[in-house]
Amino acid sequence: MTATDEISIDPVLERVNTGIEAFDDLVMGGLPRGRTTIVGGTPGSGKTVFATQFLAHGITGLNEAGVFVTFEESPTEIEVNMASFGWDIRGWRAADKLVFVDASPRDQDQVVVGDFDLAGLLTRILHASRSAGAKRIVLDSVTQLFDHFVAEQTAVRRELLRIATALKKEGLTVLMTAERNSEYGEISRHRIEEFVADNVVILRNALDRERRRRTIEVLKMRGSRHVEGEVPITLVAEQGIVAVPLSSLRLEQQSSTKRVTSGNSELDKMCSGGFFRDSVTLVSGATGTGKTLLVTNFLAGGVAAGERALLVGYEESRGQLFRNARSWGVDFEAMEADGRLKVVCLYPEAQSLPDHLLMIRELVAEFKPDRMAIDSLSALERIAPETGFREFLISITSFIKKREIAGLCTATNKSLVGGQSASEQHISTLTDSIILLRYIQQEEFMHRGMMVLKMRGSEHDKQIRRFTIDSGGMHLGKPFDSAPDVFGDSAVDNTST
Repeated sequence: MTATDEISIDPVLERVNTGIEAFDDLVMGGLPRGRTTIVGGTPGSGKTVFATQFLAHGITGLNEAGVFVTFEESPTEIEVNMASFGWDIRGWRAADKLVFVDASPRDQDQVVVGDFDLAGLLTRILHASRSAGAKRIVLDSVTQLFDHFVAEQTAVRRELLRIATALKKEGLTVLMTAERNSEYGEISRHRIEEFVADNVVILRNALDRERRRRTIEVLKMRGSRHVEGEVPITLVAEQGIVAVPLSSLRLEQQSSTKRVTSGNSELDKMCSGGFFRDSVTLVSGATGTGKTLLVTNFLAGGVAAGERALLVGYEESRGQLFRNARSWGVDFEAMEADGRLKVVCLYPEAQSLPDHLLMIRELVAEFKPDRMAIDSLSALERIAPETGFREFLISITSFIKKREIAGLCTATNKSLVGGQSASEQHISTLTDSIILLRYIQQEEFMHRGMMVLKMRGSEHDKQIRRFTIDSGGMHLGKPFDSAPDVFGDSAVDNTST
């Protein structure tokens, strides 16, 4: 995916917002007004949702009436199917804000006599748009015309071009949907984009590792710049399509010099006074090394300082997290009752990565935390392909830092000693600090060691410190006499203490 450092609106072409905020960023402010856009996709990819959202935003956001020409479903079916997204299609029709032109097939045995043309349809469409004072129009789905009039393929192409040209002359912004045979094949089943489209947008709903991954791609935008590559999307009740624009994220957040506590005074000393307010820290270690304990200290330290803290857990239930916290002398239940802590736990498999991201955004908007922790990234990693996981990491770290929230994420190493997790490899360049927790063998004894591997913009302790865990929490001790290899296949120090 090609990244842009700055998103700007084209100064020449007037833009039409689609209502999909992040998508509008990808096309420099929206679709060009008065032009034709083809939205292609396989069945179930969200074409009709995209088209309806385009009209809905014009009506509710800009007071622009619209026309919906349907070649497939009846207006009543569309009204019912789109109700879950919160769009009052019935009310808009009653107020003449949305006009349907029903061209859906009712008689499958129609016979074409004489020269084929769509002059009558064009007359109906122009009458509907003029009577409503429409600014935008949808034709959904033009593929049905080709499938219905199989013997008139050339004539259908000619007539569609005539309709598109006439609608553009009326100043209408036209959006046509078209079926595709495969996620990465031809743009549309009958290649209508070659003769009718100024712009081409592709929706995908690809199956990857037994899970569906929805994306949107701007393939063509005539006479205008756009961000290239696929961007994750999801369908959300009461909203419609929501896009996660990775390539249009701008590195514009401020860099705070304010320090906040990690929740452990000795770790604060190792970090020259604590974490930066707007930083994201990764805690990486094998199972049982103390990652969740560091999360607990981090949250408790924030609450003690008068801050609000959010924990999103993917590996343990609320009951387990609360019980573990109590065993270390931390009362999560009292913190929640006081309104200073919010704990949300769910299985990673419960939803897609874009949905997890949106859930976290909504939690942040609702609870307004000063710090938050995700435990753990490794649990999310197993439900997504490599590209999707990295997209999630880019989005979540950018989101946290832009809002100046102190963030802490954990990742689990597969190896009990040494090694690197895939999460660590992916996120190392995106986080501001990395803390390694390791099991270290000395002769017949196994010890725990901690190292601040990285802390962007700050001096930090570079030694590997011993630590122990008991009912009082985590206690940091002296450095190891000789530094073991914490990255190798085995972190073994054979020197005696």
